[in-house]
Amino acid sequence: MSWCVFRFKSTISVEKPVYTHTHTHTNYHKPKTHWIHCGRMSFSCPAGDSKVLWWTRTTNMSWTFLCSLLCVTQKDVSTLTQMLIGLAGYLTGYDGSFPFIKPGDKYEHHNYLGMRAFCAALGSCLPPFTFLIVLELSRSTPAAIIAASLLIFDTGCITLSQYILLDPILMFFIMGSVLCMVRFNTQRLRPFSFSWWFWLLLAGVCLSGSLGVKFVGLFVILLVGINTAFDLWRLLGDLSLSLVDFGKHLLARVFGLIMLPLFLYTTIFAVHFVVLNRSGPGDGFFSSSFQSRLIGNNLHNASMPEYLAYGSLITVKNLRIAGGYLHSHWHLYPEGVGAHQQVTAYLHKDYNNLWLVKRPDNSDDLTGPPELVHHGDIIRLEHRVRIRNLHSHFHEAPLTKNTCRSPVMALGWEQVEVTCSPYVKESPNTQWNIEDLINPKLPNISLSVLKPTFLEILWESHIVMIRGNSDLKPKDNEMNSKPWHWPINYQGLRFSGVNETEYRVYLLGNPVIWWLNLLSLALFVLMLTVASLAKQRGVKMEGMRKVHCQILMEGGGMLLLGWLLHYLPFYIMSRILYYHHYFPAMLFSSMLTGTTQCYGSRTFASQDINFYLFHPLSYGMRGPLAHDPASSMAGLRWMESWEF
Repeated sequence: MSWCVFRFKSTISVEKPVYTHTHTHTNYHKPKTHWIHCGRMSFSCPAGDSKVLWWTRTTNMSWTFLCSLLCVTQKDVSTLTQMLIGLAGYLTGYDGSFPFIKPGDKYEHHNYLGMRAFCAALGSCLPPFTFLIVLELSRSTPAAIIAASLLIFDTGCITLSQYILLDPILMFFIMGSVLCMVRFNTQRLRPFSFSWWFWLLLAGVCLSGSLGVKFVGLFVILLVGINTAFDLWRLLGDLSLSLVDFGKHLLARVFGLIMLPLFLYTTIFAVHFVVLNRSGPGDGFFSSSFQSRLIGNNLHNASMPEYLAYGSLITVKNLRIAGGYLHSHWHLYPEGVGAHQQVTAYLHKDYNNLWLVKRPDNSDDLTGPPELVHHGDIIRLEHRVRIRNLHSHFHEAPLTKNTCRSPVMALGWEQVEVTCSPYVKESPNTQWNIEDLINPKLPNISLSVLKPTFLEILWESHIVMIRGNSDLKPKDNEMNSKPWHWPINYQGLRFSGVNETEYRVYLLGNPVIWWLNLLSLALFVLMLTVASLAKQRGVKMEGMRKVHCQILMEGGGMLLLGWLLHYLPFYIMSRILYYHHYFPAMLFSSMLTGTTQCYGSRTFASQDINFYLFHPLSYGMRGPLAHDPASSMAGLRWMESWEF
């Protein structure tokens, strides 16, 4: 194992070559966090003479650039949805050539109907699922009809279901999980029968599908888990059931609701890695070892020198999953920060990621034999394109010091900030590996040993997805929906078209349905409170009154819990939120509305009328915008925040 040491000054930046040893500032009293800028990541070194360690491991031919004082401050991919939509397109003649760059791009000659029909078919399953769930919970056909009709006449559900989106697929698996859970509960008197096993295992399949589509599938998994825990607690209190039989019930649920979903979920990713095994524009989000398994990537079946030598061209990648490449470009820092060339971390492969390894005194002999870098050596990195050296200055980092993101993001084109700090401990955030190493004077060795195992790429892909999802922050002037907006239908989402000459589709729920759902939530809480107080006071309930009270507390309580689990977590999420995130919760509030409504005819009629009025939002409209009195939709803009 060979080592070398690279010394920085206080703040990393780039200047024209100065052939002297990098120095430290002496006119300061305490170390601070300093910078080289851009975005969401930072490299760090102390505000003095810091050490950066390069090391090579001959056992696996990987290189790691380790700086014990570097820090990385920092970015949902739907695997199952991608494969299902891709399969639907493949079976219906889609050739995979449409880039899907941004919403609104015309498909032209591309055959997309199969993919849209697939999403629409799954979306059309939501009303039947709703009918069956509410029928099982309320034992009332009118209540089930009301709940199903709420989804049939909701313009928002129709809009989501007619596009190639993950939302109808997600809601299909969520409702499928709830339906299987409810039907399984009805098999209590027939344990271990065929129908009992069928609904248990099918629930596990739907749970794996929910999580495979999107991470919010965890909410329905939690709902089913809570229901299962209460079911097991009830069985434990059944003294006619032996502990052995209770153990069988427990193991059956562990197998059907934990082991089977985990197996199917892992299998989804196994198929995903086999099918999607080629290089793409997002390679830089993954580690060098992950990239080595991608066909078309420069690391796939590649060979490189085993050791680092002076005169080598290298790219340096942060070892943290979804870490970026050390990068520089010709743009300078603004006045007051230091008029030096920006150095950032960049998440994509780029020619500006190349650095030349040199001696600090510029005494490199490029004509002689290669000289290896050894432990303790002081080296200099020169940017290959701009021919400027990497070094540091005593300037505070604006992003690390100030949480205001907008000016920093504009400065660095949303790349990643690089700073220096003496307080950072060694961690994956502070380690770097040399990904590309070019030196024609050195013999190459195969990098095939870098290929990771299945569990390693499974883990890494999830970390990348989680970080990418959590780092979806609102950009300048970008609309960021708030969770409190959703139940009141405060603001929709423009799907296509922005002016009166374009064909416009606007995602907005049927206002009467959504406001009725909100009113029903309050009514249900009031009814549940009265029923609980009556039960606590020992009020005798007989006949249908007792049945209704039981339905209210058990069936309605489960639906209320489902709504809470799919809605409240968004209040603590720091990522950018959109209106469509509420639709899984809206399914539960609609089912709860059907359960609490006693008189359905007038409700049904009002849904029908309002759907007729607002249906252009889903099926498209042209002409003047709604704020124009001449628009046919002007009288329907009941809230100023509606922008159709």
